[in-house]
Amino acid sequence: MKKYLALAAIIAAISAAYAAPTLTGKAPLVIGHRGTSGYLPDHTLASYRMAIEMGADYIEPDLVSTKDGILIVRHETTLKDSSDVASRPEFASRKRKFKIDGIEKEGWFTFDFTLAEIKTLRAIQPRSDRSQAYNGQFQIMTFDELLTLREEKSKETGREIGIYPETKHSTLHQQLGLPLEEKLVAALTKHGLNHKDAPVFIQSFETHSLKILRKLTPVKLVFLVDGHDVRPDGSIAANRPYDYVISGDPRSYAEMMTPAGLHEIRQFADGIGPWKAYLIGWKYKTGADGKIIDLNGDKEIDQRDAVLLAPTNLVHEAHKAGLLVHPFTFRNEAGLLASDYKGKPEAEYLAYFALGVDGVFSDFSDTAVAARKHFLTH
Repeated sequence: MKKYLALAAIIAAISAAYAAPTLTGKAPLVIGHRGTSGYLPDHTLASYRMAIEMGADYIEPDLVSTKDGILIVRHETTLKDSSDVASRPEFASRKRKFKIDGIEKEGWFTFDFTLAEIKTLRAIQPRSDRSQAYNGQFQIMTFDELLTLREEKSKETGREIGIYPETKHSTLHQQLGLPLEEKLVAALTKHGLNHKDAPVFIQSFETHSLKILRKLTPVKLVFLVDGHDVRPDGSIAANRPYDYVISGDPRSYAEMMTPAGLHEIRQFADGIGPWKAYLIGWKYKTGADGKIIDLNGDKEIDQRDAVLLAPTNLVHEAHKAGLLVHPFTFRNEAGLLASDYKGKPEAEYLAYFALGVDGVFSDFSDTAVAARKHFLTH
């Protein structure tokens, strides 16, 4: 109980000024982001299993394609940061440079490997600040394997586990002749999940992908809202959906977060998944030299040196447009928490729950579930 008291005043203020029920009136969802990626390597059966056992309502896979057109679960089309491919001499010649959404990257790419080759690789923890103890223990999985796990765990736990896939780099996959959307819907159909009441959300950073999906499936769709960075003054450096870049639409994600933009989004999606800074931002104090001040004196500059800004009205405006709001990504590491949270990740969840968000993407499902329980009971 005491660990929540430090932020009681700020949360009470948010609740008084901004609190709104979720759009549906139900408790906010806990979405296991890439499984429970705070504890185990991303997108592995063990990570998803742990998220479910910790109480996550939905599990979230990113979908990309192999060379032979099979949907696999990886955060990116690049393999070097999330697998042991760099240590495999048999694949050394596959390393190359390739433009992903207009940005040149070097490494190994999923669309240069067949599923059989992918299955010889093993997953690793992509973040250096997290445990590397499980590197090399888990296979890279297919979307079909994850859907099978969802079925098994739903029966085992007695509760319907939801699935929340993302079409990753949709335009790129279309350009490669490996489109994701029809195969995703076919997989849902195979597993009895292609209907309007299915526990499914499909998400994308590209509007074109969602518009294709709207014609293929009645399941719920979510438009992801990205941001490149938070500037010292608290403003968001927003980038653009890649399909907008291709089509010449000059608008950024931030420019879509207006009442008119939200109304437009509602024509092809059921919700938005904004980077959490769009809801409660933060800023840094700077010195005369323009450099960020090391607020806590630890000789590092991170979010512990930032202070929170007042919440925006985005949740209210999105709800008014009929859109659900599922912000991302909630993590436990102290360096990813603004100074107001006093190093307590639970306090961050409480602040967002007080805004009336409909769900949260979390790397630590146990923390999210515990914070939600506290919020709902207090």
